Amino acid sequence: MAGKDTLTKLDSGKLSDEQQQKLRQFKIKTRIDNERYLRSHPEVEEMISDFLRDVLLKRPTDIREFAADHFTNLNPPPGPTLEGSSDVE
Repeated sequence: MAGKDTLTKLDSGKLSDEQQQKLRQFKIKTRIDNERYLRSHPEVEEMISDFLRDVLLKRPTDIREFAADHFTNLNPPPGPTLEGSSDVE
């Protein structure tokens, strides 16, 4: 197979020192960016906790379908909304 031979040539099995350093820096930056995002959006933790609670209580057989239904049918948080708000004119 020509495809298998091509993949073998492209995958040397080891990154160069420069590539490893760039990958390390990328991973660090990504973790920092993710942490900043999660800290500025605490609702994400609430959504994940709610989902995990439902999974553990209901123990669905098809987790993917359950997750799709769960996140499709989220209720908006209570409080005023921009749409239809009578306070703003």
